[in-house]
Amino acid sequence: MNNGEKRIIPLTEGLYTLPASPDEKPHLIGSRCINCNELYFPKKEKGLCIHCQQKTLEEVELSRQGKIASFTIVLQPPAGGFYHGPVPYAYGYVDLPEGVRVETQFTGNFNNLEIDGDVEMVIEKLYENAEGDEFVTYKFKPLKEQK
Repeated sequence: MNNGEKRIIPLTEGLYTLPASPDEKPHLIGSRCINCNELYFPKKEKGLCIHCQQKTLEEVELSRQGKIASFTIVLQPPAGGFYHGPVPYAYGYVDLPEGVRVETQFTGNFNNLEIDGDVEMVIEKLYENAEGDEFVTYKFKPLKEQK
């Protein structure tokens, strides 16, 4: 029981920052190798770079904006009951300027999704449990509004 207080709970810890204030923007958290500059998302918990085999990884914040590499719109929930969010939903891949490709859900008007379209990362509620706690995750939202 949570004493009637709604909690904001990250769906998966360590993938992104949660803003502490309305002025602060969220960021994905990755790893960068100090030795060879290779980037990873999600961040690697073990400090070994698979590119150069050195233990020289540091945590970095990745860009909030990118371009859609691919997407699909799903019209029914997956079997097995493991998905708790609204349907339909859209997901696919976003290429960040650093060269990292991120698997993601999309939010906003799905008519604004297009390959190579500009998107920005947001933190959004995926679902609420019976106690009223909000489970949040990162998603990408199109920057272009349909006219």
